[in-house]
Amino acid sequence: MAAKAELLSPAGDWEKMTMAVAYGADAVYLAGRAYGMRSAAGNFSPEELPRAVAYCHERGVKVYVTCNTVPHDRELTELPDHLRLLDRAGADAVIAADIGVMNMVRRYAPHCALHASTQTGTVNRETALALRRLGADRVILARELTLDEIRELKSSVPPDLELEAFVHGAMCVSFSGRCLLSDYLTGRDANRGQCAQPCRWKYHLVEEKRPGQYMEISEDGGTYILNSRDLRMIEHLPELLEAGVTSLKIEGRAKSAYYAAAVTGAYRQALDAALEGRPLDAVWVAETELISHREYSTGFYFDEKGPGQYNGSSMYASGCDVAAFVEACGEDGMALLSQRNRIARGDELSLMMPGRPPVRLTAGPMWDGEGTPIEATPHPMMRYRMRLPVQAPAFSVLRRMKQEGHAQDR
Repeated sequence: MAAKAELLSPAGDWEKMTMAVAYGADAVYLAGRAYGMRSAAGNFSPEELPRAVAYCHERGVKVYVTCNTVPHDRELTELPDHLRLLDRAGADAVIAADIGVMNMVRRYAPHCALHASTQTGTVNRETALALRRLGADRVILARELTLDEIRELKSSVPPDLELEAFVHGAMCVSFSGRCLLSDYLTGRDANRGQCAQPCRWKYHLVEEKRPGQYMEISEDGGTYILNSRDLRMIEHLPELLEAGVTSLKIEGRAKSAYYAAAVTGAYRQALDAALEGRPLDAVWVAETELISHREYSTGFYFDEKGPGQYNGSSMYASGCDVAAFVEACGEDGMALLSQRNRIARGDELSLMMPGRPPVRLTAGPMWDGEGTPIEATPHPMMRYRMRLPVQAPAFSVLRRMKQEGHAQDR
């Protein structure tokens, strides 16, 4: 088993970054306003990037910056200045997919490590070795590899070439995310960070001589023919470490701050258990059911045929709604809360906290900002007070439990 391992979390914007750090990330990956594969995420301005790096470094967390689009010539003009900014800011690594960009990283950001993006589609030792010769310190493996293949690849590359692999989040129907479908259908190029996710759309057949008549594609009506399952490897981190993976990556820069916190918190506990040789407490697996997700799979890790498609729906399910964020909490549990979704007295709740198992509770008496008793919290972002069963630290989240997980929009 690897002597050293890293939990790498998504940081789509400042709030998501601070939540990932609070819940135990060893490193975060984020992007500037250009050259990142998630243009829909909030991302970081040139002024914010140095502050983000400083914030993380003060807390012992590394920062990797994505420059993993496939830029055309006209888009390269501002890249040298962007890379110089990252170098001055002290970014720990730059993630790149294009070999020209990799060369520019070595030239303009010489103090940053170079991580070869999963967009390079690395599935064999020769590609990994070629990337090493281009200056890569780490290879982010293609999602299409099995554990056996990772183990074999690791044994064939220099020991100091780090391997990173995804452990949780959305998967793409196309090989390593190299998709042209979005560009063809909407004019939004997935390889330049603008994917419209047409693989999640519902499709029908139309016969040429019967325009306007939409027919189901399959007998059972399932017509989400391109939709993929989500990845979840929380129960299999020991196998990944044994295979030689040293960085465990959570997908989701475009997802919510709550997602960044909840998944990071669960995998932090799972990784610590794996490194210490302890069994994983089932409560952390259950936490992954509470976040917004599609049907889970273990990807390609145990079967080279992959997770298979889920064509019943492209909707998400979750076991709870975020009710409020804890702004402050006294020793007696009296908390100042910032509302995110309505709750009422008597609702079943769960309190999620950094580094601690969640605590179940029933919503009791509440008071608004003026100290007036209230029975519910109907106003968006309102501040209110309620006593919690424990003193909750900063970045804790109060959640309203659902009777059953149900489909919802992303």
